Amino acid sequence: MKRALPLLAVFLLAGSQVVALEPPQGEVILTISGKLDHPNRDGQAVFDLAMLEALAGRAASMETPWTEGEIQFSGPLLRAVLAAAGAHGQEMTVKALNGYSADVPVNDAYGLDTMLATRIAGKPMSVREKGPLMLVYPFDQDASLYNERYFSRSVWQIQSIEVAP
Repeated sequence: MKRALPLLAVFLLAGSQVVALEPPQGEVILTISGKLDHPNRDGQAVFDLAMLEALAGRAASMETPWTEGEIQFSGPLLRAVLAAAGAHGQEMTVKALNGYSADVPVNDAYGLDTMLATRIAGKPMSVREKGPLMLVYPFDQDASLYNERYFSRSVWQIQSIEVAP
């Protein structure tokens, strides 16, 4: 049994390295800060588009107050992004390129299928189209979310998320 313990320790250590966040290869479009288990640059978790699109995600067609008619959004689930960073906290401040920010409960990531949309109508979201990232609530799954509370949390042109205890 003594021999099995070192092997188990090596296996567990190797397993923990699997969850380490690789450094981005492309342009950084999202920075997450706060208490993180998997930072990959200067204590922060930074992501390029390919890293985000490799995470578990969803695609959904829905109407929003900011688009005309029903349109498809796709991108990683917010909970998958937070898990990749190993983020811990109760509240997030989601910040946009233009200085707008919204405080969002972390529970919105885990209790709802919120996504960080990277694509609209199948195409990468440009800054002009509210990109590179937009926090999209699952309005298609729950009509009760279609109200000012969630509209104000639906930040677009996202550049960073700060997770607070």
